[in-house]
Amino acid sequence: MLARTGISFECLPPGVDETRLPGESARGLIARLARDKAQAIAAQRPDAWVIGSDQVAILREGTADERLLGKPGTAARCVDQLRACSGQTLTFATGVAVVRGADASLVEFTDITAVRFRTLDDATIERYVSREAPLDCAGGFKSEGLGITLCTAIESTDPTGLIGLPLIRLCAVLREVGYQLP
Repeated sequence: MLARTGISFECLPPGVDETRLPGESARGLIARLARDKAQAIAAQRPDAWVIGSDQVAILREGTADERLLGKPGTAARCVDQLRACSGQTLTFATGVAVVRGADASLVEFTDITAVRFRTLDDATIERYVSREAPLDCAGGFKSEGLGITLCTAIESTDPTGLIGLPLIRLCAVLREVGYQLP
């Protein structure tokens, strides 16, 4: 997605433990992981501006039965996630941190997208999972693909946020730190 900006970059694995800390909120988790990922790479490349990002899908956010939905990994877990999302609103929170190690610069933000699912029967869910196999997507669906047919609405200030990297706000931050973007 970052290639859309025309900036040259490389992707490096940060090697950060993504385990949720006891009592940590979903939004706290993604903010911490984005920052930790960026800082891990910035320690290796102190003169570079480093972007760290993490996303979580939250079902029934702010309620006693709040549930985080990660990447399902298997078709069975994907089916279970989509059953849970049927007729519900899923909140996608994406944390982004832009860091430069040389001067300890840090800019952070969170992007929120709400996805409302229509009521889904088992046959619909099975057909969808079979056709798109969204096993590596938080929440078990791809809005940029066939998954859009499962939704009744998507509310966001940045449509790229749902796909994993909110480019509108990120481009603003990159301009703030000195990048020339059209």
